[in-house]
Amino acid sequence: MTYLIDAWLDRPHPYLRILNRETGEVCAMLESEALDELRDQGDLDLHELSSSEPGVLKELVRSLFLFCYARALRP
Repeated sequence: MTYLIDAWLDRPHPYLRILNRETGEVCAMLESEALDELRDQGDLDLHELSSSEPGVLKELVRSLFLFCYARALRP
């Protein structure tokens, strides 16, 4: 399965989505608060988002999925 990162970070209400490239289905969604938390932790590097290296992007998608799942498990 391949994914597409759809990030709009320079908006009043920034968001980042991970989409299934084949179906367009949203697999994960991060909004302003979550993006701020990721930046504060040092887990979101804006340069990685513009990378064209598959290994960098694969690791970024993996990290974003893990963050989303960990957030969903919080009480």
